[in-house]
Amino acid sequence: MTTVGIPGGRDVTASLDRPAADTVVVACPPHPQYGGSRSDSRLNAVSDAMAPDIGCLRFDYGPWDEGRGERADAENALAWASEQTDAVGLFGYSFGAAVALRTAAEIDGDAGPAVLSVLAPPAGLTEHLDATAALDAIDCPVQVVVGERDDTVDWKPVVDRAAELGHAVERLPADHHFVGQRGRIAETVGPFLRDHL
Repeated sequence: MTTVGIPGGRDVTASLDRPAADTVVVACPPHPQYGGSRSDSRLNAVSDAMAPDIGCLRFDYGPWDEGRGERADAENALAWASEQTDAVGLFGYSFGAAVALRTAAEIDGDAGPAVLSVLAPPAGLTEHLDATAALDAIDCPVQVVVGERDDTVDWKPVVDRAAELGHAVERLPADHHFVGQRGRIAETVGPFLRDHL
């Protein structure tokens, strides 16, 4: 693991697992005001699933900015990873899932992700993080994974729209936090990301 600073004008630090890899997944953490960080267990599960040959860039958001700055952090992390490697995937959990969806919708072309997987995405948090509407603007393969017992966020609109668009939808027997489900997250998300990178 290597610690890197993500350029872009905000104080963003990231951990790059397997820095020699020529393919990387950028992982967006959950809500920073509720303890979300690059060390989140769900992000680590996805990073472990990428071993041994795909890197994982897990970053911390800069100062809280109502979703605008956090989305900029993800865009900057994706741009940095795109410049460093041959192919980039994108993953996000909870708040980070909304950030990842909006980021994938805003960035296209060579700088955009080759694949996107989101875990427990809220339908929308702020005007800057409308995850459901973002799906219409994403042109890479998308996987939406939800816990069937998740009553923390309103994920149903995201699942419904993803299904309408023909994206992969996975329902796991879990709540929002996927407690004790690290292996199941890796087994569900890892192969999807690998197959499209």
